[in-house]
Amino acid sequence: MTLKEAVLKSLEDINDITNYLAVLNHINDKNYYDFGGAKTPGSTISAVLGDFIRNGDTRVKRIKQEGGTYSYYLTKNEQNIGIEILSGDTETQIVKPIKVNKKKTYEERDLHILLSSYLKNTDTYSKTIFHEQSNGKDNNQIWTHPDMVGIKFLNLQTKASQNFLKSINRVDTFKLSSYELKREINSDSELKKAFFQAVSNSSWANYGYLVAFEFSDSLNEEMGRLNQSFGIGIIELDANPYQSKVLYPAIFRDLDFKTIDKLCKMNKEFEKFIEQTEKLMTANEKYVSGAEKELDEFCDSYFTNDTEVENYCKEKYIPTEQEEI
Repeated sequence: MTLKEAVLKSLEDINDITNYLAVLNHINDKNYYDFGGAKTPGSTISAVLGDFIRNGDTRVKRIKQEGGTYSYYLTKNEQNIGIEILSGDTETQIVKPIKVNKKKTYEERDLHILLSSYLKNTDTYSKTIFHEQSNGKDNNQIWTHPDMVGIKFLNLQTKASQNFLKSINRVDTFKLSSYELKREINSDSELKKAFFQAVSNSSWANYGYLVAFEFSDSLNEEMGRLNQSFGIGIIELDANPYQSKVLYPAIFRDLDFKTIDKLCKMNKEFEKFIEQTEKLMTANEKYVSGAEKELDEFCDSYFTNDTEVENYCKEKYIPTEQEEI
């Protein structure tokens, strides 16, 4: 493991809020990383944990304790930590995204696995929908359905609350999202074209997003205006997917079942996505884990560690070198 991977694995194992010394002890106990002759490994671990927060890496959060010290935990373990503990000063994503120098050598679809990895970290299942596989050869298909779709289930911890919500309204147990993905958006005309493509492609979903690897800083004001007027969220994707940022949140809308039905008729992959979702929602309790695994295998793949991300970006010429602007 790299040191970062050892820290993440230790936070996952500990499954609670913890400090840098406990993380260090766990790494040593499990032999996750060899510090060699390092004189101050504790300071090194503290710096790595701090870097997760400073870089806006959404996998890790921290809480300020009395006396000014910090405790850390893995974001995906949040459901397992008592609400009274997390009611304090929780910090994450505290810095503005750093722009990067980008080469024009990677393809738009090379970014899909970065987005799926970011979404998986937020417990969202995502699936690429290829417009060229839809019925008919009309180029306007790209304005009909999005590049990717996603679903996030409401994670209630008690069986009583789960059954209660399902008995009231099953639609409230999940949220469907739509993602329009672009390499870069540098001008007002590019922004408007991509934004209204996202508007068109997401009319069926609870949330619609426009995602790009790079947005020109000059577009911030116009992005805010469009977001306020039409409710489409905007995500800036990063080469480290866990440092991606929601620049503007999407506004919730009710599902449009007529359009969902139309998309199912048009595209078999979209229809299968809806089928897999329904299968998990209606599964008997003893079959839930199997249905969840089946949905996960059907959806897009995602990275499981930083080394995979770095190797992929290098292979696809996705720029990762950061430079201050």
